Amino acid sequence: MKAPSFYSHVIIDEYSSTPKYIQLANSILKAIQDDFIKKNDILPSINDLSFELEISRDTAEKSYRYLKTIGVLGSVPGKGYFIKSTDVGNTKKIFLLFNKLSEHKKIIYDAFASTLGDLATIDFYIYNNDFALFKKLLANKKDDYAYYVIIAHFLEGNENAYEIINSIPKEKLILLDKLVPGVKDEFGAVYENFEKDIYQALENALERLSKYHTIKIIFPEYTYHPEEILKGFRRFCHQYAFASKVVHNIEEEPIGKGEVYINLMEKDLVILIEKILAMKLTVGEDVGVISYNEIPLKKFILNGITTISTDFQQMGERAAQLILENSKAHVEIPFSITLRASL
Repeated sequence: MKAPSFYSHVIIDEYSSTPKYIQLANSILKAIQDDFIKKNDILPSINDLSFELEISRDTAEKSYRYLKTIGVLGSVPGKGYFIKSTDVGNTKKIFLLFNKLSEHKKIIYDAFASTLGDLATIDFYIYNNDFALFKKLLANKKDDYAYYVIIAHFLEGNENAYEIINSIPKEKLILLDKLVPGVKDEFGAVYENFEKDIYQALENALERLSKYHTIKIIFPEYTYHPEEILKGFRRFCHQYAFASKVVHNIEEEPIGKGEVYINLMEKDLVILIEKILAMKLTVGEDVGVISYNEIPLKKFILNGITTISTDFQQMGERAAQLILENSKAHVEIPFSITLRASL
């Protein structure tokens, strides 16, 4: 195999969050599947890869080492690397697009990748809630992916998101975390019902909430969080006669006895706790705290922070199962509330 032919099948994308050594390995596996690279073909040396692809020698070596581990590559001292086996199975190529990287998003990713195992290769991208970048990444990726798995949360510009998503063949589309109004036809989805879930979670905590008179939700003015959360919050407070308030900036909000605070962002939780402790109020008695998204640390902060959270492990697993089953089902992953000492 001549080097120019080899490099025409290798794609290293600087925008991708997938490690470069995996991108290189995936490109080689895809070229084998497409019969562009054949058994016994000689591959470029580590030095050539590093120079031509502008990657480090460590990255190139790590990619070849990975391919040797799974039995695809062999090597002969003095002669270099060659294709030992073209039995790479019928792996699916997945385009995975997240709005951001966080601890709970990592749980989704790990569960998704683990459930797919060796049956898929994943190109992973993050657009940081930026609609322009979201649009650019999808516009540049209309190629040979078997599935596009997308989380669509934006700080602004989301009113046109459905137009971009509708350009994806629906048999290849899986929406993750939330449904997007305007996306039509049959497609797969694993999602949360934000309005219903916060209402039911608070309803399940009603006995503990009854010792407080006011519930405040910390909802930043400039945020990617769905407005449906506020709808469910307001409906609960109206139904059960709690005074309520939407707080846009917790730093400027006075803290009083008999109030419960619901936070969505981790940085707001830190500020809230600092203010409560500075006022010498007791969490769980004078002031209640409920935090969105379960992470292990919240089990221990102040003897335990009450959380409202979906099952992120299940979300990742179910999205992978839709791919494995070639299903267009819509799967709703419910929230649950974990009651701890903070309420």
